Amino acid sequence: MLADPGPVYERRRLAGHFTGSAWLVDASGQRVLLTHHRKLGRWLQLGGHADGDADLAAVALKEAEEESGLGDLVVEPAIFDLDRHAIPARGEEPEHWHYDVRFVVRATGSEDFAVGEESLDLAWKPVSELAGDVAADESLRRMAAKWLSR
Repeated sequence: MLADPGPVYERRRLAGHFTGSAWLVDASGQRVLLTHHRKLGRWLQLGGHADGDADLAAVALKEAEEESGLGDLVVEPAIFDLDRHAIPARGEEPEHWHYDVRFVVRATGSEDFAVGEESLDLAWKPVSELAGDVAADESLRRMAAKWLSR
């Protein structure tokens, strides 16, 4: 990224761009809300493109609210996790990299989510089970282990 800085917060930078994600935990901190991602077909944390916004904590919060329908969410300002992953080519869009900056977001009100258009499903998953689930995405297992060690 440093060799070609360009618009690093814009999805049009196909060499790779920043995204913001939410490790969205319930009030007890025992469960995390995951999305069965419509385009990728995998269970992942909520999150999305920065669309020009360099405040990735705000991006993570906005995406968590939009993708879950939950209100009363609070984002912790410190970075919780970093990940770089390839996004496969789809339609006219070539394969590209996401540099994902992840933040803890806490649900402080109702935990009754609404499944949006970007998801096949949403589910609250016990963090303790996710940490040892070999079928889960490696970065989810890493975040679960990190969360449990706090």
